[in-house]
Amino acid sequence: MTTAVWKNVGKTLAAAAAGVLLVLGAAACGPNAGTPSEAGGTATGSSAQGGSAAKARTLDEIKKSGELRVAVFSDKAPFGYVDKDGNYAGYDVVFAERLAKDLGVKPVYTSVDPAARVDVLSSNKVDVTLANFTVTPERAEKVDFAKPYMKVSLGIVSPEDAPIKDVKDLEGKTLIVAKGTTAETYFEKNHPEIKLLKFDQYADAYNALLDGRGDAMSTDNTEVLAWAKANKGYVVDVTNLGDVDTIAPAVQKGNTELLDYINEEIEMLGNEQFFHEDYKETLEPVYGDAANPDDIVVEGGVVEENTTK
Repeated sequence: MTTAVWKNVGKTLAAAAAGVLLVLGAAACGPNAGTPSEAGGTATGSSAQGGSAAKARTLDEIKKSGELRVAVFSDKAPFGYVDKDGNYAGYDVVFAERLAKDLGVKPVYTSVDPAARVDVLSSNKVDVTLANFTVTPERAEKVDFAKPYMKVSLGIVSPEDAPIKDVKDLEGKTLIVAKGTTAETYFEKNHPEIKLLKFDQYADAYNALLDGRGDAMSTDNTEVLAWAKANKGYVVDVTNLGDVDTIAPAVQKGNTELLDYINEEIEMLGNEQFFHEDYKETLEPVYGDAANPDDIVVEGGVVEENTTK
């Protein structure tokens, strides 16, 4: 990939970080916090109140409102982020646009922290979460996952002059993670000896790595690969940590009507090879030849057996 393309990628990621600051700033402005902004979204942090479940909207109620409320990331390029024009963009967002279009409504986005992805559903702030949400047994007890549209495992990004080539290299060092992610869960369960530095926002986590407050950062391999390519001086030498997991939409527990619609939509889109086209539009400009789309994309909700490790 050319230097010019990577410069554009860097600008995209920088715009994502700037965009999240704008969104978070709007969320902190008092009486209007939590209401749709002119950019088409709302901001919801990890303090979202989801203690008591509010009843999810029916498909008829969604259609009558003219809006599908979707939780997405605003700082996780190229999957969900705010671009230089203040619009939501990325792999998850393209899917959200299609879901809404086929329902005959428009998407309204809520920016969400990783740890708040369950809360925004249980409190009925959104109808569906499309925020790079990895399916886990623990999460499946709290939300209902639809069929997957992506597969992923964990990776580790570190400075090229002090690379982390194996988990053992993290002994006595600090690993940066985002709260509420599979990286946090994996390292707490499997490597309690490793010191974790945790942040609510991905942008803050990456800034901590840039500032040298940690020795490395772990999150989905798809994202650390993209970030390292856009940030000179960083490498990803650990690309397949833990199991291969799936990414899927999530709805409020028991919302079978919307769940069935999304599952039918995913099956139908598989016939179009929709997610390969989504990959081509949003991810290929970032990864180039460094990734095989078949190792990331899931079509029709069916995970192929030939996943590369």
